[in-house]
Amino acid sequence: MALSDADVQKQIKHMMAFIEQEANEKAEEIDAKAEEEFNIEKGRLVQTQRLKIMEYYEKKEKQIEQQKKIQMSNLMNQARLKVLKARDDMISEMLNEARQRLCNVAKDPARYASLLDGLILQGLYQLLEAKVTIRCRKQDVQMIQASIQRNNPVYKAAVKCSIEVRIDQDNSIPPDVSGGVEIYNANGKIKVANTLESRLELMAQQMMPEIRVALFGVNPNRKFLD
Repeated sequence: MALSDADVQKQIKHMMAFIEQEANEKAEEIDAKAEEEFNIEKGRLVQTQRLKIMEYYEKKEKQIEQQKKIQMSNLMNQARLKVLKARDDMISEMLNEARQRLCNVAKDPARYASLLDGLILQGLYQLLEAKVTIRCRKQDVQMIQASIQRNNPVYKAAVKCSIEVRIDQDNSIPPDVSGGVEIYNANGKIKVANTLESRLELMAQQMMPEIRVALFGVNPNRKFLD
């Protein structure tokens, strides 16, 4: 039985509606899939960027922390150097004050004469020469002569040898020296510096550890003691 035109049109419309519905459903499916893939890719990109940002700031934080440590170390070193310089300055001031007081030693004749005896005798023992030359301040020549007379028998008794001691009056020790003597061997190549200043310097070097402890206390970082 042949279909009428109305039935054909009706079937065509029905097929078109079906195709349109299929197309809409397919489009919705594609949109949903695209939305899902978009969200997945967006999430991946966001996560990737978030990790990159976190890594960047972690790196920056480590750099800042390292810079802080370096800066703190530099500041501590600068502070330590300032403390050490202040301590050295204090010791230098103390030694300068001691040097200024040396001039008072020679003002006491009895004390100074006894000191000269010790300085001369010590120099003679260090050289152990048959002939020596002594240089001193011009104002000390008479005291040195008297000291030589006192020390000659003491030296001879100790080393069992005689000694010839000459005072070099042509070459005195500098006038800014507070006192004491310089003793030379016969050819002048060996010198024992026993001026008050040289003895102070020697004593300061030998006693520097004790001086530092007395002024600043025991160093807590020092592991070994002499």
